[in-house]
Amino acid sequence: MTAPSNVTVRFAPSPTGILHVGNARAALFNFLFARKNGGRFMLRMDDTDDERSTSEFAAAIEEDLAWLGLTHDIFARQSDRLTAYEAAAEKLKAAGRLYPAYESAAELDRRRKRQLARGLPPVYDRAALALTDEDRAALEAEGRKPHWRFRLDHEHTTFEDMIQGHVEVDGASLSDPVLIREDGRFLYTLPSIVDDIDFAITHVIRGSDHITNTGVQIQIIRALGAEPPAFAHYSLLNGPEGKPLSKRDDAGRFSLRALREAGYEPMAVNALLARLGTPDPVEPCLSLDELATGFDLSRLGRADIRFDPVDLARVNAASLHLMPYAAMQPRLAALGCDLGADFWDAVKPNLVLFADAADWARVVAGPVAPVIEEPDFAAAAAAVLPPEPWNEATWGIWTGAVKSATGRKGKALFMPLRLALTGLTHGPELKNLLPLIGRDRAQARLKGLTD
Repeated sequence: MTAPSNVTVRFAPSPTGILHVGNARAALFNFLFARKNGGRFMLRMDDTDDERSTSEFAAAIEEDLAWLGLTHDIFARQSDRLTAYEAAAEKLKAAGRLYPAYESAAELDRRRKRQLARGLPPVYDRAALALTDEDRAALEAEGRKPHWRFRLDHEHTTFEDMIQGHVEVDGASLSDPVLIREDGRFLYTLPSIVDDIDFAITHVIRGSDHITNTGVQIQIIRALGAEPPAFAHYSLLNGPEGKPLSKRDDAGRFSLRALREAGYEPMAVNALLARLGTPDPVEPCLSLDELATGFDLSRLGRADIRFDPVDLARVNAASLHLMPYAAMQPRLAALGCDLGADFWDAVKPNLVLFADAADWARVVAGPVAPVIEEPDFAAAAAAVLPPEPWNEATWGIWTGAVKSATGRKGKALFMPLRLALTGLTHGPELKNLLPLIGRDRAQARLKGLTD
């Protein structure tokens, strides 16, 4: 399906918690779709739940999206638009599509249990439609306040989903949805629909758990005199254990805040989330424009997928390995380890997180506690250190001289030198590291001196 030129999409989080990677995936898909099609990306705070929504959570959402680079073109808060929702509700009431119901939660629960016991689907029986004016007056005299339900047409609502294909939702199998609570507050459905209409949303891109809701929402959209947008329902993102992610349970592990504080690169997060669920390999990508160019909703599969931090670590490392020194110099300086372009090029192949660069800077500049297991061998190696200046060829020249002087080769030659020079058994290639360490520090470390 070809997207029109006037694409407008939205990411509509509820500010009732901090964002996790599943939420980020929703925002990213919408952003990339808009960017690829020259459209607009809207951030809408669905904050009608005034008991749980907070300004702190709203600010955190904006901060997390900014970290990912997902800038919005349009912004709105549902709490500022209550008049529009009330007008829509009155229109539905006047058309006979929104009706008052007075059952308590306990009464509805008893009805559902009776239906299930009889082998019937637990669908609302529309008893409220049979109430007379006198019945309603008597109930309200008891102190009851109505909630308001939308009367569904008992017909099949069909739509062509950009990911799922042809979808049919049977209205007769669903309960008439409650749109307004007893206390007059709106539930999610009506404000979302009114906003989509008023802001001319062309595509609703969201998780597959909303497919059934879409059939209901299409009916409400049409009852309000509008035409529905296009829909795309992608597979859900689960945690590594295969369980759905949640703001409450996974905030500590997979929230964007936690990933940011752990030191992951935002474009590594974007690159991984954009490709999970597609047959395409997950590869590092250094810009959202580049990521948008290759983004295609039709590549997304229908099966739920898993987010694994191991995959993120791999993509994060690969992203750092592509970073040029010019782009990283300010961050290296801020970290206190800007030792120049040669240093960055030497150590970046060994980085998983950017902060690891500080550890390698200490290896170069000290202090390092050398590990000298064979003092005689270390002394022999020190005796044949070449004169400066040093370059990439120095390591080969020096180890050749050590081999001739000691008869050592292979691991028996190289590992004692690495331990003496770095105090570690692993690290960047020593042909690149040795010129950065320099002759004086190398000679001191071979003597077992901590610099």
